[in-house]
Amino acid sequence: MAELRGDARSEYVQAMFDGIAARYDLINRLISGGQDQKWRRFVVEMAALPQAGRLLDIAAGTGDIAFEALKKAPDAQVVGADFALQMMRVGRRRAPYGPRVAWTGADALRLPYADGSFDAVVSGYLMRNVVDIPRALTEQKRVLKPGGRIVILDTSPPSDNPLKPLIMLHLRYGIPLIGRVIGGKAASEAYRYLPESTAAFKTPLELARLVEAVGFKDVGFKSMMFGTMAVHWGVRPP
Repeated sequence: MAELRGDARSEYVQAMFDGIAARYDLINRLISGGQDQKWRRFVVEMAALPQAGRLLDIAAGTGDIAFEALKKAPDAQVVGADFALQMMRVGRRRAPYGPRVAWTGADALRLPYADGSFDAVVSGYLMRNVVDIPRALTEQKRVLKPGGRIVILDTSPPSDNPLKPLIMLHLRYGIPLIGRVIGGKAASEAYRYLPESTAAFKTPLELARLVEAVGFKDVGFKSMMFGTMAVHWGVRPP
C-alpha cells in the first residue's frame, strides 16, 4: 500500500479515508490516547492567526483542526479542504462548528484559491500521503499572504531509542487491531497503511529542509509522542 505511487496512491488514499470517515475520530482518539487533540491545539497556536484572520485547513478530514481554530479565534474565517468528500460530509454535520467551516473539495497539489488568500495554512496527516511534497508545499506558500504561516502535523519514522521496539509493536499490531475492532475491515486496512506510510516518510529534519527549500523562513519543528509525531512551521517571507 505505502509503495503505491502517483495517481494510484492518490486514489487509494482518497478511497481509504472515505471508507473510514464515520469512525475516524474515535479511532484517532484511541490510538493516540487522546493526545491527538493536544497536538491539534498546538497546530492552531503556532498558526498565530490575526484578528478575523483567514485559515486554510488542508486535508481537513472531519474538521478537528478547523474546529480548534474556531474555538481559539471565533472571528476567524476557516476553510476546510480535502479530496475525501465523505470525511468532510461527516465534519459538516458536527455541531457546533461544522456549519461554520467553508468546506471545499480540493487537491493539495492544485489548490483552487488565489495567491495570497490566507493568513495561515495548516494540515494534519497530509504530507506523508501526497505524491509530491515540494509541490504541495509550494502551493501552500502560494496561497499564503506575505508573513503568513504554514503549520504541518504529521507522523514521523520512529528514531533509534530504547522504546523503539515497543513503538514498532504498537504501530504494526496495536493500531491495526484497534482499527479492525472499531471500524471493521476498511479501518483495519487503513490503519495498516498508517505504520507503513509512517516508516517510509521523511524524518522531521528532512521535512524541515524541504519546507526551507521552497522558500519558507523561520522554519522549526517540535517532535512529540516519543518521536513518532511532529509539528513543523514556517513563515512566508514578506
